[in-house]
Amino acid sequence: MGNSLIHPTAVISAKAELAPSVEVGAYTVIGEQVKIGAHTTVGSHVVIEGPTEIGANNRIFPGAVIGLEPQDLKYQGANSWVKIGDNNLIREYVTINRATGEGEITEIGNRILLMAYVHIAHNCVIGNETVIANNVALAGHVHIEEKVTIGGVLGIHQFVHIGRLAMVGGMSRIDRDVPPYMLVAGNPARIRSLNLTGLKRRSYNSDEIAQLKKAFRILYRSGYRLEDALLALERLPPSEPLSHLYHFVQQARKPYRRGLTPREGK
Repeated sequence: MGNSLIHPTAVISAKAELAPSVEVGAYTVIGEQVKIGAHTTVGSHVVIEGPTEIGANNRIFPGAVIGLEPQDLKYQGANSWVKIGDNNLIREYVTINRATGEGEITEIGNRILLMAYVHIAHNCVIGNETVIANNVALAGHVHIEEKVTIGGVLGIHQFVHIGRLAMVGGMSRIDRDVPPYMLVAGNPARIRSLNLTGLKRRSYNSDEIAQLKKAFRILYRSGYRLEDALLALERLPPSEPLSHLYHFVQQARKPYRRGLTPREGK
């Protein structure tokens, strides 16, 4: 391509759309339906097929494989996508699969860290500023909201929804929806506490944190039935974090059991 930022051993389709400032390492392969934005760096031995759109200022480390067909027997060659935002770190040997159905998307947001050997399956959605540690495997249709932290060496079941600012402990088994602001860990996983460290780091104020503490006790320590717990939440002073938690729990398809004591599940 006559570009000093492209290693001469890289194989890039003439139909691929790369911004002039994109860097590509040795022996990388980029297919014809790939678009890559400004100042993104693609390391050596990476494979990117399309349809795939990658934004600006991303760093993709050696061995990553992005945009290949989903590992789904239902896939019949549909024109599906991977869409990746800006300012992400995609470390060594991460795999990100296209969606399964026609016009569907596997979507990665902005300012996300995917550590080595993370697998993102078809139709997953990963929210902004999420961190996923090494050797985590997401099954299909997992939805992770923004600012989530996921520890290493674990699996997340298909269709699981993980809420905003949740923290998931390493080596857990995640087969239920994880409510926002909660710390979940164990095998089987249990809701252990609020993610207080995350709340403070994200500048939630003392009133919001105190209110979420009350909501946590109502939902997971009171022994209330879900309907009664939600009624109790409605009586608390309104706030955006509480409203988000309320609607998440109300709509969860795979909720965690309620009324656990601190001793249970240890």
